Formats: sequence, C-alpha cells, structure tokens
Amino acid sequence: MHSRILGTGSYLPAKVLTNNDLAQSVDTSDEWILTRTGIRERHIAAEGENASDLALAASRRALEAAGIGAEELGLIIVATTTPDMIFPSTACILQAKLGAHSFPCFDVQAVCSGFVYALTIADLFVRSRQCRYALVVGAEVYSRILDWKDRATCVLFGDGAGAVVLGASEVPGVLGSCLHADGAYTKMLSVPGQICGGSVSGTPYVTMEGNSVFKFAVRVLEEAVEELVAKHQLDKAKIDWLVPHQANLRIIEATARKLGLTMDRVVVTVDRHANTSAASIPLALDEAVRDGRIQPGQHIVLEAVGGGFTWGAALIRW
Repeated sequence: MHSRILGTGSYLPAKVLTNNDLAQSVDTSDEWILTRTGIRERHIAAEGENASDLALAASRRALEAAGIGAEELGLIIVATTTPDMIFPSTACILQAKLGAHSFPCFDVQAVCSGFVYALTIADLFVRSRQCRYALVVGAEVYSRILDWKDRATCVLFGDGAGAVVLGASEVPGVLGSCLHADGAYTKMLSVPGQICGGSVSGTPYVTMEGNSVFKFAVRVLEEAVEELVAKHQLDKAKIDWLVPHQANLRIIEATARKLGLTMDRVVVTVDRHANTSAASIPLALDEAVRDGRIQPGQHIVLEAVGGGFTWGAALIRW
C-alpha cells in the first residue's frame, strides 16, 4: 500500500501588506527588501482570524479537490508554529470546525520544515493501513509573533495556509522522504519567550541571525535533496519541479543552482506570500497544481529548513 496526494488547497488572508506599506512604519524600502529577499508583499490575518480559520478554508478546498468529505478522513495533522492556543491542538480545533469526529488529530511543530515532517508521518499512517485518507495542513499567523519595529525580521514573514489530502493507493505517489534536526543551532533562529505565571518571560518575537541562517540553509537543503535522490536512485535531471520552502529568493536560487536546476523548474511564491513557514510549501504546491504546471507522472521534490534546526525533503510522483 502507498499514499498519493488526491487534492490540494490553500488560503491567504484578504489583507495585503506591501513593502511600501511597511516603509511607512519601519526604516526600510521596497528596493531594500526586494533586493535582499525577493519579497514584494505578504498577507496578514485579520484580528480574530486564527491558524485554524486559515487551515479550515485551505482544507475545504483540498477536500473538494480530492472529492471526499471530512467524515471520510482518518487523520488530521496540522503543521504550525503559531497554534490557536497552548492546547488543545489546532488539529483538534480544525476537526471540530470540519464537523468530523473520533479519528486521531495532532499538531507537528518543526517550524518551516513542519509540512515535510507532517507529510512523512501521514504517509506512514496510510501505508501501514492506519487510515485510508489523511489531511495534512500547514497553517501560520506569523504576524502575531513579529516585532514590527525590527526590519531584520518583520519584512520576511506572512500568514497563510495550505493543505493536501492523502489517500491510499496501489500506485506509489509519495515515494519517500528524509528528515533531519540539530538542536545545537537553537539560538540561531527562535522565539524564546515562555508563558510563566500568567505573563511572557523572555521575548515573544522571532529572533534570527540572518547571515548564519542563510549559509546553513543553502548547505543542508542541497544535502537533503542529494540524499533523497540517491536513496531513490533518481537522476536529478528527472526532477520536474522543485517546490521549496519560500523563505528567501536568494536561498531558493542558490539551492537550485547547486542542484543544477534552472529556475523555470522551481515553483516560486515568496514574492507574493513572503515566508509563511510551514504553510509555504503547500501554498506553492497548490498554486502549481491549479495553474497546470504540475502534471501526472512528474517527479516533485519538496524541501525545507527551519528553526530547531530542522530540515528535510520529500519526493512525490504526481
């Protein structure tokens, strides 16, 4: 038994915040942001709009595309760094909003690599016949954990959600993945605040060592994809599409170059979405599926790196 992606879906909040908008409140400019990151704009969740709300809209679209109802699901995994609350999990909240009951639901916290981690777990559930259909979601409201006066971080992130429905199949779809983590790099990218005694202890905002993150990301992303294609004996020339985590256009370009891939084989949404962490890969995947770029039989590589540090890649035959 194998798993295949049966449907994709995505959702972006209505509010769009451009670089020029940001320049009105922080010492930056459209040129400064664009040349360093490739980002032009990002979407920002409305007041009261939580990760589960974004996840719900994306999930409904994925379920519709897959042609199944929420009651047919046997698993929901939500990859998020910005859950609705400490507990219950955003996945359980999403299950209730979908009107479904009883089957297992949980969150995965691997920051920007969260969707690749969650997809790997769901694939194992389906392949081991624990469930027939699984919903995998990446949903983030990073606007809630940004210091909007810090131009080094606030220009980089946005809000959004993407989802896929996995289904059991005798024909391989998700071919495999490789996952890694190294907690020695914790301080390089983190939100170190803690809730203690009813208040926040430490900073509740994203902190990042930008240059160090860039160098680390380019190195491990190349290594992850090399490991993945070697594991499955796939010539890199046979990769039809690279769907990377949308953190920074320079990281995406550097990774593609090291893998010998031209940018016309890379799905890029960072210019319009910014970094939506665990949501970035399913957002980009849904866009490329719906506009017809991704076609049956093609080989798709997903790859991501995020705080932890966590990183990984997955290989899919569409």
